[in-house]
Amino acid sequence: MNLLIEGIQNKTVLATDQMVKLTVDGVTDTYPVYRVRLNNLYYNDQNDRIATWISQYKAEHGDNSLNRDNIEHYNDVIQSFIVKSNEDKIKLTQENIRLLGQQKYGVVLTDGRIIDGNRRYTCLRNLAKEQESFNYFETVILDRDFESNAKQIKMLELQIQIGSEERVDYDPIDRLVGVYRDVEENKLLTVEEYAKSTNQKVSIVKKELEIAQLIVEFLDSIKAPKQYYLARELQLDGPIRELYGALNNINDEDKKQEIKYIAFANLLVKPDDDMTRFVRNLKGISKSVYIDEFIEQEAEIAEEVLDNLPSNKKITSDDISNVRKDDKTKEELKRTMQVVDNKVRVKETRDKPNQMIKDAIDKLKAIDPVILKRLKEEQIDEMKSNIEQLEELIDGIKEELNV
Repeated sequence: MNLLIEGIQNKTVLATDQMVKLTVDGVTDTYPVYRVRLNNLYYNDQNDRIATWISQYKAEHGDNSLNRDNIEHYNDVIQSFIVKSNEDKIKLTQENIRLLGQQKYGVVLTDGRIIDGNRRYTCLRNLAKEQESFNYFETVILDRDFESNAKQIKMLELQIQIGSEERVDYDPIDRLVGVYRDVEENKLLTVEEYAKSTNQKVSIVKKELEIAQLIVEFLDSIKAPKQYYLARELQLDGPIRELYGALNNINDEDKKQEIKYIAFANLLVKPDDDMTRFVRNLKGISKSVYIDEFIEQEAEIAEEVLDNLPSNKKITSDDISNVRKDDKTKEELKRTMQVVDNKVRVKETRDKPNQMIKDAIDKLKAIDPVILKRLKEEQIDEMKSNIEQLEELIDGIKEELNV
């Protein structure tokens, strides 16, 4: 059904006297706001906010399990994802709508697909079960067809959902999965187009894309390709960002790959409660003289962990739980990390005095002789006093070193 034709004709779409400004395809224009019966609308399954939830549902029920043949069932399933993604926010928004009504308009397409307003639509669906007056969604209706304008609609969605400063409640993993799917997997947008739509620098989007690629590689390594929901369940955002930083310290590509898969095995096994801090230790190891020792001790364990995963099916949450029951492997991975990390810290402590002297030398070298000739008498006297103090400190250091 076309909301602007059949919807108006059958009076399930009602005009209001409200007009709002909206920028579409880079053009700002004024659009009327309509009141649309809730059953004429449906959730946007391309919304990045629920990307991992949809991947989970399809993994559990089949790739073709979520379709709009039964629109009520489709909406109920998607609604459950919207609620789970932020239950506290849903409760707060629903109570506000109950008391004050819908305060912000949504954006939908003529076929009923919701581009902006999933949370408000969810709250209204809940409230309409109690009171008929909530059975309408106030929204702009864009005369666009999703199939033939997928790129433009995605850019509009990103502009509304992410580009605005106040929209900060995306799950970080859903954000990463979203940029990966839009730019790499579906080739819907270029990096530059994504950056423009989300009001971000191109360099930031490129970095997020590289971090998202690590998540994809992790899922591939544990034999769970495209099971993005696992990344959300495992709370990989912090650890994967720390791994990204560690890998950037390594120039040798072979070592970089070895460290990467060692880290993947650790993320799977979870030898420490705080995996963000645990993986952060890799930063120090990755730029130390102990990196080869670390690889030698952990590579074989990591290889065994990944090779022993079931090969006849995609890995599930239950499989990961079973892997994490192996306390012996956990202890081996944790002990190796602690031993090498302690060596790194001791070396850093021992190297610190020498580094401080190098820093002091660099600062002394930066003194411009021309400026010295222009110092006032009191400044020269103060400088002489400081030089004498510096000489005393150097003599004390030399004495300790038996120089």
